Amino acid sequence: MTRTSPKPPESCPVARSLDVVGDRWSLLIVRDAFDGVRRFSDFQRGLGMARNILADRLHKLLEAGVLALQAASDGSAYQEYVLTAAGERLFPVVVALRQWGERHRFAAGERHSTLIDKRTGKPVPPMQPLAKDGTAIRPADTEVRKLKQDIDTARTGV
Repeated sequence: MTRTSPKPPESCPVARSLDVVGDRWSLLIVRDAFDGVRRFSDFQRGLGMARNILADRLHKLLEAGVLALQAASDGSAYQEYVLTAAGERLFPVVVALRQWGERHRFAAGERHSTLIDKRTGKPVPPMQPLAKDGTAIRPADTEVRKLKQDIDTARTGV
């Protein structure tokens, strides 16, 4: 049996992000955490997932620093899953996917949930990347530039 060497880490930030939240269940767990779900049984009930799959995804999100465990807020012996600062930074991703889904995955007039700004009571405006001057950035206005690795880092691996 031949052993293969481990795959080198992806150099693309999108690919590395998808390693953490790229499957359906992980992103739905994050979505539910934003909606206030904290306990294993509540995630399972809301998502209808098998216990073993939920346990695996929660473990991966904990390892990746997206979620953390803390003592239950009601003082019981349970533990709760809470978003970390890194997990909360996924909010724009969840909002963008929600808005894309509202626009492209529902028929005209078909009922769906809407994200509301609690301060105004109005739907959250569509997300749009903006330039420093406040103008909208379109895909054609951008390019990906690969950064060269520091030569010393490449040699030492540190």
